[in-house]
Amino acid sequence: MSVDTAEPSEFSPRQNAVLEQALRLLVDGGEKALTTSGVARAANCSKESLYKWFGDRDGLLSAMIAYQASKVRTFERNGERLTAASLHDHVVIFARDLLEVLAGDVSLALNRLAIGQSNRDGSKLGKLLLERGRRQIDRRAMALIDAGKRAGLLRFSDADEAYHTLYGLVVSDLHVRMLLGEPGLKDTARQAERAVTAFLRLYGTEKVLAEMPALG
Repeated sequence: MSVDTAEPSEFSPRQNAVLEQALRLLVDGGEKALTTSGVARAANCSKESLYKWFGDRDGLLSAMIAYQASKVRTFERNGERLTAASLHDHVVIFARDLLEVLAGDVSLALNRLAIGQSNRDGSKLGKLLLERGRRQIDRRAMALIDAGKRAGLLRFSDADEAYHTLYGLVVSDLHVRMLLGEPGLKDTARQAERAVTAFLRLYGTEKVLAEMPALG
């Protein structure tokens, strides 16, 4: 199994703990701190294990980004019958996780590092952030939206447009402002609830709209 195609769920708890330490090293010390020796020391494992699990440094970065993106939870329980209430709850969880991950030190450090490398020849971090981070989140969130449509709870002709409307309602320009040094939200739960309410009013079917007051 290549680390480029591995899902975070396929990593063991021990591997996830190593990735957590690698992310902390990046936040605390920047790109120079992210060496195999440094990660091995911080995670109390051998360099041989790092190479076996993740491959080269790009493979480690890819796994770190995928692991970070996996903290944004979405609808993944096969066979669950969605209701208006459970759809609302799943989308709120997604929105809150998204805000908290984007506002966290790790994501800000990764994005600032990618921006700083954007003019370098051969820099791969920006591409990895898109492919293993943002697109992984997008794919799982769109699966939730599609499930809502199949359950007769959402109506739209273009799933991509509906999802990006949700993303825009949740994030707005917050991430850009935080990358520029502005403090994050004090109440991510309130922002998530407001965004999801607006999204459901735009795309919810009559079944969902009838329950809106009870849903918040």
